[in-house]
Amino acid sequence: MSDKKRIRGVAESVLVVGLGRFGSSVATSLVEMDKEVLAIDENPVLVQRWSSQLTHVVQADTTDEEALMQLGVSSFDRAVVAIGSDIEASVLTVLALSEAGVPEIWAKAITSKHGKILARVGAHHVVYPERAMGLRVAHQIVGTMEDFMELEGGYGLARILAPTVTWGIPLGKSDLRSRHRITVVGIKKPGMGFTYADRETIAHQGDEIIISGSVRALEKFSSLPHVS
Repeated sequence: MSDKKRIRGVAESVLVVGLGRFGSSVATSLVEMDKEVLAIDENPVLVQRWSSQLTHVVQADTTDEEALMQLGVSSFDRAVVAIGSDIEASVLTVLALSEAGVPEIWAKAITSKHGKILARVGAHHVVYPERAMGLRVAHQIVGTMEDFMELEGGYGLARILAPTVTWGIPLGKSDLRSRHRITVVGIKKPGMGFTYADRETIAHQGDEIIISGSVRALEKFSSLPHVS
């Protein structure tokens, strides 16, 4: 992910460009979070499809800066450019939004080269949803991770069954950081929700834990035995 340093607050209004699978998922999720959302797509079929589920849906050419200005895009806190296979439209839309004065722009990229171009023309954040999902599924397939999310700099978060080395010992006395280079940040008892983990937290067989650390450390720790 490319991330230009900015002072960030909570976004109350978001512009979503592109109503494919990724864009429509982002837009509907934002609506569920009670955010003001304006969704734009050039395809009238997609605009019609989502008009009943999204409050504001407009058909427009988002590579046209004048059209964007008429829609008042500069008044939105953030914009998400979710255009998929049309790389030219993706790049030109980011450029038009940047020139229109949108404060913060997120953009979906297909390849690393595409992402670099998006960053150069004005995207403050570049995301690779297919790559992220592929990596997540790969870790689940080859290991014992229940879930995985990679962060920047080779670090990540993983949800795993608590291995035997964590059973019956307060986390503060387990030396997991020094021995395994990971930190337990959350725990879930069977039938209950996740809670924060602290030095007094004790894991038992069948518990799930959330751990943070380098990707390599997470992989090694998640492969430890978790049954007696």
